[in-house]
Amino acid sequence: MNGPTGAAQAALDTRIAFLVELARRLHQYGTSAQRLEIAIAGAAQRLGLVADVWSSPTAIIISFAELSRGEEGLAQVTQVMRLSPGDVNLARLCEVDAIADRAIAGELDLREGFRLLRALSLPETRRAQAAVVGSYGLSAASVAALFLHSSWADLVVAGAIGLVIGWITVLSATRPRLAVASDAISALVATAGAILVSAFVVPLAIKSVVLAALIVLVPGMSLTTAVREISSQHLVSGMARMGGAVATLLKLTFGTVAASQLCAALGIHPSSHVLPPLPSWTDWPSLLIGALGFAILFRAARRDWPVVVGAVFVGYLATRWGGLLSGAIPGAPFGVFFGGLLLGGLANLYARYMHRPGAVVREPGIILLVPGSVGFRSVSYLFERDTTLGMDSFILLITLLISLVAGLLFGDLLVSPRRSL
Repeated sequence: MNGPTGAAQAALDTRIAFLVELARRLHQYGTSAQRLEIAIAGAAQRLGLVADVWSSPTAIIISFAELSRGEEGLAQVTQVMRLSPGDVNLARLCEVDAIADRAIAGELDLREGFRLLRALSLPETRRAQAAVVGSYGLSAASVAALFLHSSWADLVVAGAIGLVIGWITVLSATRPRLAVASDAISALVATAGAILVSAFVVPLAIKSVVLAALIVLVPGMSLTTAVREISSQHLVSGMARMGGAVATLLKLTFGTVAASQLCAALGIHPSSHVLPPLPSWTDWPSLLIGALGFAILFRAARRDWPVVVGAVFVGYLATRWGGLLSGAIPGAPFGVFFGGLLLGGLANLYARYMHRPGAVVREPGIILLVPGSVGFRSVSYLFERDTTLGMDSFILLITLLISLVAGLLFGDLLVSPRRSL
C-alpha cells in the first residue's frame, strides 16, 4: 500500500468530506461491499487517515482517525450514511476512479475533487433514459434467440415487452411508490401481454417470452454478488443482498402467477400451436445485439463499448467451450466456472495495465453466466406446487452460483488484483 501523499496535508474535515463522498459514489454505482471497503481504507491511508469501513446494500458507516495517532487511537469522526441500493454505472464509476486517483496523488485539490464527485449526482438526460429503455428490448430479444432458441414471433414480442418493462423501470426511478411494486407490475404486464398476443395474434412459447422479457430484472447479479460477499466474510452485506434478491424473485413470480390466473379466469388461453425455432445462424447476431444492449444497460462510456462487447463474447464463448470440453464433468457448472475464471483474470489484467476499474470487463462479462433465470424458474415451479422441479432448479441454482463465484475467486488468484475496483 502506498504511503501518505501531499493531499494528506489538507484539513481533516476536507479529507473526510472527500472520502465520504467517494464512498457514496462508489456505492451508488454498484461497487460490492468488499471492494468498496478496500478502496476507501486504501484511499484514507494515502490521505493520512485510518478508516474503519462497514458497508451494506443500504448503509455505510465509516470511522476516521489521524494515521499519526497509531492503532490505539480512538476514532475522531464517525459518519453514518443511509443509502438506496446502487446500480452498475460503468461510465460514472470510471469517472469516480479517475477523480480519486488525481485527488489522492495531489494533481487535484481535494475540494475540487469533492465538487466533481458531487457533480456526478446529476440525473440522467432524457436521451440516456431512452437508451436504457432500448437496452431492455435488445437484451430481451437477444436472450430469446441466444439461450431459449425461440421462434421469430417470440423474439419480436419479447423485445417489445422488454421495451415496456424498460419504460416502467425508468419511470419508477423517480416515483418511490411505483418503485416498490415495479418488479411485480413488470412481471404482470409481461405475462399478460404474452398471453394476449398468443391468444389473439400469433402463437408464442409463453414461458420463454416472459423469461426473456424479464431477464434484466431477474436478480442474477445480486445473487452472485451476495455469494461473493459471504465467501469473503462480509456476512451482513451478503445476507442483506441475498434477502433483497429473494424478495425480487418473489415479486416477479407473484406477478407472473397473478397474470396467468387472471387471464384464465377471464377465459383467455394462449394458443398451443408451436412455431419453428430460429435458425442456428442467428446466435452470433443475437450475441452482438445483446452485447451492445448490455453496454447501454450498464451505462458504459462509448470508448468502453468495444471492451464491454469483447467481455460479453469472452464470457459466452468460455462458458460454451468449457461445457463442451468438460467431458464427464457436468457441462453447465464447469462452463460457468471456466467463464468466471477467465473473466476474473482478464478483469484484473485490464485494471492493472489500463489503470481503469476491472468492473468494465467483469460486470458485463458475467451477465450471461449469472443463474438468475434458474432462480426465477425455481420459485415459479414452487408457486405452481411442482415441488420436484422446483427443488431440482434450486439445487442447480446453488451449483451454478458456487461455480461462478469459485471461478471469479480463482481468477483473482491467477492474476492478483492491483486495484480495488
